[in-house]
Amino acid sequence: MIRSALAAVLVAVTLLPSCSRPIEARTTQEDIGRPPAPEKPANPTARSTPPSRATGSSGSSGSSGSSGSSGSSGSSGGNSIPELPPSLRDRPIRYDERRKALTLEYRRLHEGGNPQNVIIKPRLVILHHTGGSSVDASWRYFNRPKIESGRKTLAKAGDVNVGAQFLVGRDGTILRLMPENWHARHCIGLNHIAIGVENVGDGKEHPLTQAQIEADAALIRYLAQVYPITHVIGHHEAAKMRKHPYFHEKVAGYRTRKGDPGPAFMAAVRERISDLGLEGPPRNP
Repeated sequence: MIRSALAAVLVAVTLLPSCSRPIEARTTQEDIGRPPAPEKPANPTARSTPPSRATGSSGSSGSSGSSGSSGSSGSSGGNSIPELPPSLRDRPIRYDERRKALTLEYRRLHEGGNPQNVIIKPRLVILHHTGGSSVDASWRYFNRPKIESGRKTLAKAGDVNVGAQFLVGRDGTILRLMPENWHARHCIGLNHIAIGVENVGDGKEHPLTQAQIEADAALIRYLAQVYPITHVIGHHEAAKMRKHPYFHEKVAGYRTRKGDPGPAFMAAVRERISDLGLEGPPRNP
């Protein structure tokens, strides 16, 4: 009887999709294990290699991370696979049918039209900090499908909870919370094209660390190889993007100003990725 139960569990696990690579809107269960089609980079200096599938498992909710395997940076036959940051782990938050439905409601309200899926086309990376000191507490917060009622301004603008594609611990461990090209609510007007990276810390009592600077830089390098990323900004710089073609917000007056992660952190990250040729916010927005 025990063996039968174990066998059933193993079968169930093998059917779970991986959140470690882009997933197309009409992806079937059988397609998930196949390598994604490469995207043409908008910035040719940012990527010259096609994307590859990273290892890791996903469920509707998870409580412990699994190690992502690093890709080889060497080339074979003219192709090389993007190198994953060695500290990256998959620890997916709950992205069940309820969260998907709430996400679609949010997209229809703030983006317009009638979107039928949660797929985005990443063009920029936005760095944040969580405002707390615990990676587990941050993960649990993002794991909730519905936003808390106490955040009145955000709650009025939609029921789906805030989140991000990545969460970076103070030791530099990178947790991937969902497929990189799934919609997360983390920055007004840019969620439809932005990958969010939340760093555990608050810039004051728990200042962001050197390990997080290095981890964010390594993560951006990886993402720039997989997607046509053109910009990297801090959440505090998002207001400068409001006149940029990337910005799209249908709800008039729905704006906030943020201070995270701060100019010093962004300067340190940008110093480490300067060779990628990625843009920041407009200087004269």
